[in-house]
Amino acid sequence: MQIAMIGLGRMGANMVRRLLQAGHSCVAYDVRPESVAALVKEGALGASSLKQMVAQLTAPRIVWLMLPAAIAGATIDEVSKLLEPGDIVIDGGNSNYRDAITRAQGLSTQGLHFIDVGTSGGIFGLDEGYCLMIGGEPAPVALLEPILAALASTQGAAPSGQIAKAGAAERGYLHCGPAGAGHFVKMVHNGIEYALMAAYAEGFNLLAHADRGLAGRTADSETAPLAEPEAYRFSLNVPAIAELWRHGSVVRSWLLDLSTQALRDDPDLAAYSGRVSDSGEGRWTLNAAVDLGIPMPTLAAALFARFESQGESLFADKVLSAMRHGFGGHVEKKE
Repeated sequence: MQIAMIGLGRMGANMVRRLLQAGHSCVAYDVRPESVAALVKEGALGASSLKQMVAQLTAPRIVWLMLPAAIAGATIDEVSKLLEPGDIVIDGGNSNYRDAITRAQGLSTQGLHFIDVGTSGGIFGLDEGYCLMIGGEPAPVALLEPILAALASTQGAAPSGQIAKAGAAERGYLHCGPAGAGHFVKMVHNGIEYALMAAYAEGFNLLAHADRGLAGRTADSETAPLAEPEAYRFSLNVPAIAELWRHGSVVRSWLLDLSTQALRDDPDLAAYSGRVSDSGEGRWTLNAAVDLGIPMPTLAAALFARFESQGESLFADKVLSAMRHGFGGHVEKKE
């Protein structure tokens, strides 16, 4: 099949490569000419503009976007003006599912099909494939089957005799429902990811501080005493523990694999400042939980921890210090 890809970043470029390896024809476009040129050398057709990109496609045209949510909408508006009824626009980035619902409705008035595809797999997708969560009308989704199958991961797939019974989910992609459903499922997926990452981080942090009882502790009015220092005298090899948990443990996972590699390479993680960004999915998941009255305290804590890492708690911390100073004359302790 033929498809155009807009956005050749960490994931978009590798998706083009995976499609080329599967024998599909790809037209590549990005605002960075060097990204396009790199893929042309690997067999893709290049385009220096959206107009040139669309001109190289045959009907029904398939245009897949891998762009940040902040610019996806404007790009969809621009490219849709170049398309014809029956063509398909796919948003594979981390856009808000509410936007997918609105965009599908808007594009349908032009006779265009809009498909939202939550795409997971990160930088390893080229070799291991992607997990694809799809929303949209059944007919255009069915038309995309060869593309989806080429991109999808077969990691952990069911034995061949069970695949037909299990459905496409065992092949790494699933039509989740109407427009918006794909991005809704991916949004919740990323919310779970936030919470899982936070749980690992907190656990490793406790292990790293299990030797607190070996150090002396200042005795003053600004320092809480360690009640039982003898209970915290473990100088633990955190990278080794991380590796241990990868073998037979109930907490083994790909996220643990990545954590183990990072700790093995840099036990103190000195290369990282500790500022953890959030790109929106955790917020949207929590908003949906509030709308529906679904308790998600674990995600809420993980999301707020990210805000704190970004320095957003600094003013609140200063207010706390000011109050302590005001009612008790407490002076901030210098590190």
